[in-house]
Amino acid sequence: MNTDRPHALLLKFPGTNCDVESARALAAVGFDTTTLPISQADSGSLRDADFVMLSGGFSYGDYVMAGRIAQLRIEARLGDALRSFADGGGHILGVCNGFQILLKLGLLPTGSLIDNTSGRFMCRWAGLNVTDRRSPFLKHLPDHFELPVAHAEGRFVAADGLAAEYVAQGLAPLIYENDINGSSERIAAVQSENGRVFGLMPHPERFMERRHHYDADWADSPRGWGFLFFQGLAEELGVAPSPAMV
Repeated sequence: MNTDRPHALLLKFPGTNCDVESARALAAVGFDTTTLPISQADSGSLRDADFVMLSGGFSYGDYVMAGRIAQLRIEARLGDALRSFADGGGHILGVCNGFQILLKLGLLPTGSLIDNTSGRFMCRWAGLNVTDRRSPFLKHLPDHFELPVAHAEGRFVAADGLAAEYVAQGLAPLIYENDINGSSERIAAVQSENGRVFGLMPHPERFMERRHHYDADWADSPRGWGFLFFQGLAEELGVAPSPAMV
C-alpha cells in the first residue's frame, strides 16, 4: 500500500457487481483501494481506511428486500465500527445497493428505497440538480449534470413531510431533473448533516471519461462527471488536484 495516497476500503457482498468499476474509479483519482469480502471483515478492518464505499449490485440477490441481509451481515461482522468510523471523521459512500444498505443501517436520514412506480427495473441516464454542496463529492460538479441509473428499488420515500424537509435542509443534495421513478421530491441522494456519509442511486463510477457518454460529441467537461465526483473527495483527503481540474 502506498501510504502517500488515501486508502479506500470497498466492502463486498455476494451479489455486489460494481466493485471492480468502483475500485478503478477511485484509483484513477488517487486512492489506494482494497476490496474486502464481508466474510473476512471484522471490527478492526476499518482501522487503516480513510474512506469506505459500498458499491452497487444485488447483495444476496436482493432476497427479502434490497440491502437487508447485507445490513445484518455488517452488524454481525463489524458491530458499530461503521458508525464509529463516520463519527470519527471518516467518509462513507453508498451507491445504489450501497445506498439501500446505508439507509437500513441508520447512517443516513430516515427513509427507504422501494420499487419504482413503473414496477420495473430501469437502466438509463438521468439529469440531476445539485441542491447542497457541503459534501466534497459535489465540489467540482455543475449545478446540473447527468449520470447513469440502473435500479428496480430506487424510489426514495420518507414519512409525511420528511422528504420536503430533507430538500429544504440540504440533506437531499441531488434531486432528479425529472420524475423518473416516483421518488418523493425527486430525491436521488441523501447525506448526513456533516456531508461525510453520502448515498445516491445514480452510478458515478460508470461515467469517468468522455468516452463513457452515450453522445460521441459530448464535451461538457475534460472528464466524465463521475471523475469529478470522486475527485472532490480525493482532494479533501490530500490528493493534489488533477491537471484536468486546474
